[in-house]
Amino acid sequence: MNLIPIRTPKLIKGIFPNYIWNMPQDQKTIYLTFDDGPTPEITHWTLNILKEFNAKATFFCIGNNIEKHPEIFHDILKDGHTLGNHTYSHPKGWTTSSEVYVDQVLKTEEIIDYQVSNSKFQTLHADRSQGSPRANLFRPPYGQITPQQGRRLLTLGYEIIMWDILAFDWKDSISEEQCAKNVISKARPGSIVVFHDSVKASRNMMFALPKVLHHFNESGFKFERL
Repeated sequence: MNLIPIRTPKLIKGIFPNYIWNMPQDQKTIYLTFDDGPTPEITHWTLNILKEFNAKATFFCIGNNIEKHPEIFHDILKDGHTLGNHTYSHPKGWTTSSEVYVDQVLKTEEIIDYQVSNSKFQTLHADRSQGSPRANLFRPPYGQITPQQGRRLLTLGYEIIMWDILAFDWKDSISEEQCAKNVISKARPGSIVVFHDSVKASRNMMFALPKVLHHFNESGFKFERL
């Protein structure tokens, strides 16, 4: 039994109104997001499937993984997806000091800025006000972020991206079919959906993602980046 719901309740969204839980619901658009990459075993597969369905997405990258696999990071850029910050080493916010937590975000921002500035695709990710690359989308690992951490990041200009739908692709107790059903049965216009381009989630995600893309594509939905 999942203690965390597949679809985030309105009550939770109302308690944290400064965080982004879903996008406007006036068009048949879904926003796929992928956490924890870039990962050699799974990110390229994910990019290829998205390309097959002409879908765009947002990748919340871990700084340490970007350092280890910059070529995959550049492939995400090349394919026109949006980049997000997912800290440097995936700490749990509730047990991490605000200073350390924010430093992890800023360190990852520097890594992203460096990689983007050395890519010919940097114009896709330029800060509109400053004309320079900046990773201003942030998702907290495990969804854990304290009020103080959130306030500091909002003050620094980050948009804190949460979710409307969790696929639960990382849970071994969830079957491949259930993972696909979690998204297909619950997603709606404007939903922000969380998948993971990680080895741990690969079994469920590699089964569910094509099913989700096919189902909503046939239903007239578009998949856009944040």
